[in-house]
Amino acid sequence: MLSRRLLRTKAIKALYAHLKSEADNMIATEKTLLASIDKAYDLYFQMLVLPVEIARYAEQRQELARRKKLPTHEDLHPNTKFVENEAIRRLADSDAVGDYVASRKLGWARNPELIRTLYNRLIETDYYKSYMASETRSLKEDEQLLERFFASELQECDALDEALDEQSILWNDDLGHVLTMVIRTLAAMRQSHKDVKVLPKFKNDDDLDFVRTLFEKTLINYGENLRYIEKFTRNWDVERIVFMDNLIMATALTELVSFPSIPVKVTLDEYIDLSKYYSTPGSSTFINGVLDKIVESLTQEGKIRKTGRGLIG
Repeated sequence: MLSRRLLRTKAIKALYAHLKSEADNMIATEKTLLASIDKAYDLYFQMLVLPVEIARYAEQRQELARRKKLPTHEDLHPNTKFVENEAIRRLADSDAVGDYVASRKLGWARNPELIRTLYNRLIETDYYKSYMASETRSLKEDEQLLERFFASELQECDALDEALDEQSILWNDDLGHVLTMVIRTLAAMRQSHKDVKVLPKFKNDDDLDFVRTLFEKTLINYGENLRYIEKFTRNWDVERIVFMDNLIMATALTELVSFPSIPVKVTLDEYIDLSKYYSTPGSSTFINGVLDKIVESLTQEGKIRKTGRGLIG
């Protein structure tokens, strides 16, 4: 399922776009936010069918080799371990994967060059060569090959980045989160399963409520939150506090006050980490210091009330 960290990131990006454009239609921006979440879930399925396309390409190459006028012994008797990979077959035959891909019109038909590039990249790896040389065949071994591929070959791949950019401007930012989801899905494959156990979009309805409430309350209370933050940044030149820092702190403030079941430490860690990726190099240290003061003040005022697990931290 889509992580809370991804949902927080989506909310902050939607807030940034709304405030920077001086938009006045919160409902329209929220629809765009929810659409971006849907697109992240689309990417999960898009990546699940990627090894299926690579295996099909490999099979086509073997078939072309067999049809040579003077085929070699290797051409006529190729190693079919990869094209017969059971984990890939399960993905190809999955109703859950296939139905979603068809309904959302996903796939890699328009990216044959990418498939060729990824195949060539894969077959040069030591783990692929070791896999192909092994005489054993098992679902676990097949699944582990795909895990290594997703973990090692796709995070830093210019060809994939370009293809994703062409399909959706949102997808490159989501790739790291989605690759984790794909690896979890592969690791959960079992011989007894009739279909691939795809992850749901949300862990439960609370996640959808979380991202909508976070967005709405931060936007509605943005001015008030900024005024509260200013009390703890008076020694700073307000003009030099970057917009994103203020936005991250205002969103964190909303979460601290509005979600009693989320531990304070979780909220602080999440927004400090987000600042490392989406703001300036020194932002995380600055935000950490300001948020610590805000938490202390809000706690004394009785505005932070945590229940259950939220009492921790």
